[in-house]
Amino acid sequence: MNHDKHIAEHEARTRAALAMGGPRKLEERRAQGILNARERIDRLVDAGTFLETGRYATSIRPEVREVTPADGKIAGYGRIDGREVAVVSNDFTVMGASSSTVNTTKVGHVKKIATSRGLPMVFLGESTGARMPDVMGAAGVGAGDRPTQYRRMRETPWVSAVLGHCYGSSSWYAALADFVVMRKGAITAVSSVKLTSRAVAEAVDPESLGGWRLHTEVTGMVDLAVDTDEEALDAVRRFLSYLPSHHQEPPPVAAVPAGSGEDAERILELLPEERSKVYDVRKILALIYDRNSLFELKPRFGKSVVTALARLDGHTVGVVASNPLFKGGAIDPSACEKVVSFLVLCDSFNIPLVFMVDQPGFLIGVEGERQGAIGRVMNWMNAMSLVSVPKLSVVMRKTYGQAVLNMGGGGNADEVVAWFSAEVNFMDPRSAVAIVHGVDPQTEPARYAELLAEMTKGTSAYDAAAVHAAHHVINPVDTRQTLIRLLQVHRLRLSGGVGEHLMRTWPTSY
Repeated sequence: MNHDKHIAEHEARTRAALAMGGPRKLEERRAQGILNARERIDRLVDAGTFLETGRYATSIRPEVREVTPADGKIAGYGRIDGREVAVVSNDFTVMGASSSTVNTTKVGHVKKIATSRGLPMVFLGESTGARMPDVMGAAGVGAGDRPTQYRRMRETPWVSAVLGHCYGSSSWYAALADFVVMRKGAITAVSSVKLTSRAVAEAVDPESLGGWRLHTEVTGMVDLAVDTDEEALDAVRRFLSYLPSHHQEPPPVAAVPAGSGEDAERILELLPEERSKVYDVRKILALIYDRNSLFELKPRFGKSVVTALARLDGHTVGVVASNPLFKGGAIDPSACEKVVSFLVLCDSFNIPLVFMVDQPGFLIGVEGERQGAIGRVMNWMNAMSLVSVPKLSVVMRKTYGQAVLNMGGGGNADEVVAWFSAEVNFMDPRSAVAIVHGVDPQTEPARYAELLAEMTKGTSAYDAAAVHAAHHVINPVDTRQTLIRLLQVHRLRLSGGVGEHLMRTWPTSY
């Protein structure tokens, strides 16, 4: 049989699909230094591994079928560092990657495969929202049955890159993701600038509506902002390197970089003895965890606490660290929200947690209460009680008040390690003297010193160890080896390194 006609048609249809929105639109993007949807996939996955599904899909409307290659969303499977992933890359050159009946079905198919086969799901976002006139009218917006379209059960990691104007589904999938990276200059919001401007009857600045500063510093939805598409895609690859492919396996183990932990003596140089002096905890973390393995999430949000993925002896851990460089390490509502989302991530994907503690308590004040401080603190405690992966707590310099419990004290961690410099107390003894006795150190220095000594009794690392509130007291230099050994003991061997996932339905945004 002669199949030349079929071969020619297949080749023509393939060329049309791969041409996306055409040479002019692709060249415009190239001139702006922005990758197109297929180039983004090529940068993300291992060379030659992408298998496209739904390549020949088009709009359901006959009059635009010839100008909707792949119906504006490119979907399929590839490998990152040899592991299978599922990918959806929005093609903005085709009708602004607007959502339609056909391409929504494509996305749903890939999500279903990713969930059932244990593949991480990556969304490369850039879209205008729902496609009109397709969704206009009751039939367009109200028809169908998609009750689980936006359900998260955290069977596999979800990652979203905000790489342009992202409205509608692109913004929804960013809010649902475990990790969100955003290119500076991109925008994500519920609705477009044009529609929002009409709704509020005034011009709206795109950056104020949904720019990277808003989402990294105010909403906390974005974990990392970068300058280019390439940096964003590299960040996706790096994030996934710390995580398992699905919730029923432990995280991958990496080679330990040469020189890891060899500068531990410098911890004593960096840690001030005086409680009132600040320092950047990141410098200390770099001396404890595998060299160059710290991958910080939400560094511009809730800055008094650092949340980071890292490795110890090649094994992934989640680090929650007080950072006295900001607000003296006092925990505000934003920091609470940041930590809770991190606890959910780590517990969902079998990542042990290490708390590095040097905090003076919760930041009190009217603004904090207006932001729901009480509820945020209790959300954290509720999440702590549901965490089923190992929890280790290292008290570095001080830990005070209710936050002692939030940071792993009072039985909220499997092991509490105190540096010999640690202090555990209900509050700063100086504040206690002022509140209980009303003594001013300027007017009654001798009396103040006497009362301060009294309020400071029984607060040392050894006092905590005496009542078994601290299980170990160590030289800070020995922290790395202590944590490695403890994790060997606690790393869920009986269940193959897999936790119970009690927070698998915890809201991704709240």
